[in-house]
Amino acid sequence: MRRREFITLLSGVVATWPLAADAQQSSSVRTVGFLTSLPSAGAAAPVSMAFVRGLNESGFTEGRNVTIEYRYAEGHYDRLPALAADLAARKVDVIFANGGSAPALAANGATTSIPIIFETGGDPVKDGLVASLNRPGGNLTGVSWAASALNAKRLDLLHQLLPKASVIGVVVNPDYPEASLQSRDLKDAADVLGLQIRAANAHTENEVDAAISSLARQGVEGLFLANDPFLSSRRAQIIAPAARYALPASYSLREDVVSGGLFSYGTSLPEQFHQAGLYVGRILKGERPADLPVMQPTKFDLVINLKTAKALGVTVPSTLLATANEVIE
Repeated sequence: MRRREFITLLSGVVATWPLAADAQQSSSVRTVGFLTSLPSAGAAAPVSMAFVRGLNESGFTEGRNVTIEYRYAEGHYDRLPALAADLAARKVDVIFANGGSAPALAANGATTSIPIIFETGGDPVKDGLVASLNRPGGNLTGVSWAASALNAKRLDLLHQLLPKASVIGVVVNPDYPEASLQSRDLKDAADVLGLQIRAANAHTENEVDAAISSLARQGVEGLFLANDPFLSSRRAQIIAPAARYALPASYSLREDVVSGGLFSYGTSLPEQFHQAGLYVGRILKGERPADLPVMQPTKFDLVINLKTAKALGVTVPSTLLATANEVIE
């Protein structure tokens, strides 16, 4: 081969290297479906950032080797099946279903082959997501942070803060799949403590303030927010009327107390999303959901806002202050 012909051939080969590299990189990009019952990207921002951090720590960076397809049900649980079907039709590599058990159930109804990682405050066994926590089986596993199971404990803590109160108001989203179960559990816990429960439904933005106003008119002495992604996303709308009607309230998330709520008892929601991101990373690397046990938190925090307690005229018992993991002054 002549020298000039060799140089021409070599130049052509070198010129194709970037194209081949780009094609290889493009084919290696994975797609994650983010299916949530949360109302908007803004409401989901703190937890979705934690999820992405878990992905990053697993070696997956959005825009480089992973794409995330976000689908928001905006608090309308009836929209989840169509959103899940859309992700399944797009043949995403894995679906992260979060915001309660409903997104995971919708995802599982749309596909039995695509791996599904869920995040729920409910019981994934009772909800029919997995066969057992240690051996999930099927194409689902994930994180369960036991928020619903903590309702009795939260009611007991509210009782300790308000020992003379006899009637507690509960705000419930009737559209939440576990609403009836939570109501029964709260009723049982209230009977043990000698408390009466008054419930008010709120499943739209306009109904939140109306529900709390209605409970205040009924003479409730404390407020309990049932576990529900929609209600959690309406933090400011709940804290403001609770303060206006001087109703001491129990929450499940620390963020509620930082924003002015009286107290919360539960685990870190961003950390649960972070753990879910790590699990999605493991699935993308080839592990199977059936081999990954459902993760559960081992640490639950009591957070008390003393400034709010003072404004409400609530004296926090020294025993609770001593056991609180965080006191906001």
